[in-house]
Amino acid sequence: MEYTFLGKTNEKISRIGLGAWQFSESWGITEYETAKKIIAEAANQGINLIDTAEVYGRGMSEQFVGKALHELNLRENFLVATKIPGEFLAEHDVYRAVEKSLSRLQVEYIDLMQVHWPPCWHNIPTCEYMRALEKLVHLGKIRYIGLSNFPPILVEEARSCLSTEDIVSLQVRYNLLERDAEKEIIPYAESEGLTLLAWSPLAKGAVTGKYTPENLPKFEDVREGEAVFHPDNFREVYKVVKVLVEVAKKYNKSPSQVALNWLIMASPSVVPIPGAKNEEQVRSNAEGAGWRLSFEDWLKIEEASSRVKITRVLW
Repeated sequence: MEYTFLGKTNEKISRIGLGAWQFSESWGITEYETAKKIIAEAANQGINLIDTAEVYGRGMSEQFVGKALHELNLRENFLVATKIPGEFLAEHDVYRAVEKSLSRLQVEYIDLMQVHWPPCWHNIPTCEYMRALEKLVHLGKIRYIGLSNFPPILVEEARSCLSTEDIVSLQVRYNLLERDAEKEIIPYAESEGLTLLAWSPLAKGAVTGKYTPENLPKFEDVREGEAVFHPDNFREVYKVVKVLVEVAKKYNKSPSQVALNWLIMASPSVVPIPGAKNEEQVRSNAEGAGWRLSFEDWLKIEEASSRVKITRVLW
């Protein structure tokens, strides 16, 4: 495993993290022992960043993460990141939500608390929740603050509310098929020294080589309705998949590992956080780091990817 730093801090984090959305009904990992094995294998692979959220399984993911880290005695091995949803951002709810996360995670403090998304449907001022999070840093219950699914203009507003702290990370959807983050968010993260945590870095499995236009997911999980899997889109997506398969053979890697390697080569700020349903997927994801594509192969993937336009206007 290779490592980088979290934002401008001295916190060393693995260049590929572990996303814990899988520990929920959405992805089907609802057995604790399975989650425990996944987390143990992540530690074995040198992964030291785990990202969960209060809404994943309505607390199930946080509970699994906390219990596993406690039973495996791995708390000090991981930087634990979680997220507070936009609905919980009134000041009194921020304190209560963080208290519940601390309890579920069985920790004295949360390393990275992120705002999961802006309070789009509630009239909560930005400074109300940002100052509440800053106060929790002062109280020793949060170490660092991050934002998830915020455009730069709202990031700037959020940062302006802080007096003694600053945000250290942004988390957004970013993969070879959905690259809108490259337009504004990644350049902003690079210029401000922020870590860019890339969620859905494998496009929910679309770039793994597992699926073809004739063999699409049966949509029994969170992928239902995902634009990348719509037949009209996937015919174009599959052109990228074929390039990944071709390049992967050259390096004796999997398409997933090539896709992850391409992302970490795209920017020094990017840290993909793929999920895993089993130990083998953890090992596979970890092997996306520690080597590099040639520029020629990186460019071949870049050109194939840039030709794909995913439309979400499907009805």
